[in-house]
Amino acid sequence: MATVQLTAETFDEVVSSNDVVLIDFWAAWCAPCRMFAPVYEKSSEAHPDIVFAKVDTEAQQQLAAAFNIFSIPTLMIIREQVVLYAEAGALPERALEDLISKVMALDMAEVHAEVAKQQAAQNEAEGVQA
Repeated sequence: MATVQLTAETFDEVVSSNDVVLIDFWAAWCAPCRMFAPVYEKSSEAHPDIVFAKVDTEAQQQLAAAFNIFSIPTLMIIREQVVLYAEAGALPERALEDLISKVMALDMAEVHAEVAKQQAAQNEAEGVQA
């Protein structure tokens, strides 16, 4: 599957309508981004069940700012609308494949329970009733 270009207008729909979305925040002038692009593209072809998306941080500055992207490339992985990974730096092919395997192996019921627990604790700390 070819990579999908994300914009501020398409981001929410793509993330909410797909179980797993990998997002490469990049820019054309970024040498490490250009080096990572073929690795990312090859991985997208090996995983047709996963959406591989790209955000051009120059064209989509508001979207990059919304996710506090200060260094590129940054890879973000969202599964069932939960950000599971967000790190700057180009990954070698094997590391990217290992990361995808780990994300796919996660028990998302446990992840959602942990997110709910953290949200409840945050609400309690802020004095808000859950």
